[in-house]
Amino acid sequence: MKHFKKAFKLLLKTLIGFVAFLLIYVLLVFIFSIIPINSADNNDSKEIEIYILTNGVHTDIVVPIKNDIKDWSREISYLHTKKKDSTMSHLAFGWGDRGFYLDTPTWADLKVSTALKATTGLSSSAMHVTFYKSLREDESCKKMKISAENYKKLMQYISASFLLDKQSKIQRIGNHSYGVSDVFYEAKGSYNLFYTCNSWANGALKAANQKAALWTVLDKGIFWHYE
Repeated sequence: MKHFKKAFKLLLKTLIGFVAFLLIYVLLVFIFSIIPINSADNNDSKEIEIYILTNGVHTDIVVPIKNDIKDWSREISYLHTKKKDSTMSHLAFGWGDRGFYLDTPTWADLKVSTALKATTGLSSSAMHVTFYKSLREDESCKKMKISAENYKKLMQYISASFLLDKQSKIQRIGNHSYGVSDVFYEAKGSYNLFYTCNSWANGALKAANQKAALWTVLDKGIFWHYE
């Protein structure tokens, strides 16, 4: 009976600790998500259009395929996609957990092992790149114009997120894709409870001196500042 009571107390303490952790985590996510970084009001010239795009969970950073500052077509070709459409004009970059990206096409396919690896930072990451011909602004797609200097910083941030091979080239991950206009590449870093796909996108906006949250793990933490 004594052993049972000790085990029960330990289980109860563990459960209380877990619930307390979740409550604190949710509170911190809310507080830090609404604290703004950078201001929309600056004197920088607005030369280049970029977008932020969400599917309701995950945020992508969308940029031109090619301009005077960066020509992504030298590294990411439309020929990598199933559609092979040369008329595409923009690329959407989304960093995330490799297991979630490649092994979990729908929530019904989510495995406990995949979730545990992702939340604890034990898995690797991937970059999901989607080609777009055009984008339309709405609640899930916001457009902004940034200076050439800030665009350079954004390009440096995105480029530094790819895991390069020995020849310093980005590495395509097989023939994986969700549709006909997207492709996956190896990326640096690991996904965890405190650094998610949205944290990466928020970091991209910070790097480009655009409006962002102090810290967020949710897409809403980003889009809150663009309402």
